[in-house]
Amino acid sequence: MLPDERSLALLGPALARHALAKHARWHFPSVSQHSGRTLLEPMQTETSSRASPVVEALGVRASGVLSLVGGLGVLLVDILRRVVRRDFDRNELFRNLHRMGIKSLPIVTVTALFTGGIMVIQAAPIVQRYGAYGLLGWGAGFGTLREIAPLLTALMINGRVGANNTAELGTMAVTEQIDALRALAIDPVGFLVAPRFLSIVVTLFLSTIFSDALALLGAAYAGAGFLGVEPGVFYRGLTTGLLGFGDVAHGLAKSVVFGAVIGLSSCHFGLSTSGGAPGVGRSVNATVVVSAAGIFVLDYLLSFALA
Repeated sequence: MLPDERSLALLGPALARHALAKHARWHFPSVSQHSGRTLLEPMQTETSSRASPVVEALGVRASGVLSLVGGLGVLLVDILRRVVRRDFDRNELFRNLHRMGIKSLPIVTVTALFTGGIMVIQAAPIVQRYGAYGLLGWGAGFGTLREIAPLLTALMINGRVGANNTAELGTMAVTEQIDALRALAIDPVGFLVAPRFLSIVVTLFLSTIFSDALALLGAAYAGAGFLGVEPGVFYRGLTTGLLGFGDVAHGLAKSVVFGAVIGLSSCHFGLSTSGGAPGVGRSVNATVVVSAAGIFVLDYLLSFALA
């Protein structure tokens, strides 16, 4: 507040001027520094510098990634808690195993057979140049068992099963069916999420074993057709000691991790869907992209960890 006239009169002319100057310096901006403002305009704090748009955008992206990782971690803990306590719907588990696993066999079969054939076609020039026909089985089997079969099978399951799972859960979320389950005292994680998560992991694990066998079968007959290598010679190249159970286990371990990534991301984005039908489409798109990116990143890390 400004000093009143009575107080100024008691102070005297010199002290009054000093009090007014001090009051103006602390409570009002100076005209020279803040042109265009009146003396009665309150002081406003101004930032000397602002963060660049690039830094702000990176901060927003980093915050989004951390939020996504945190949400996936919380959901994983919830699922594991139900699995350990066996607090999930077993009928839903078997129904999803049939729907996700058995009905995915056609696309897995086609992918595996042509994958084996492609491995032989790529190896054919080197095999013919050096006459290493006996090593064709090892060359095709090494890359197929450890890397190609688990990776391509995971991408196929991601596109078919992961996207479909997100669409179903997202539709249930936007139509308030998830809220209805909670209103009926039914745990959505135990009834819907945990069985689907387990089904995706088991489906990808078994599909990888199936695709390994079919890829080697396709490679053997592609070798017979393109290079004249008999299937018996091809399979002897697999069993001469250059390949072992560790190579098969390497790919199967990756398939379990890939299945967990697909199951987590599809359930997370499905449950967090909002905005009606467009929101369901955005969630499906996010599931496919995040799962594929996670598969490649974890494939890189697991290749070092399991070497």
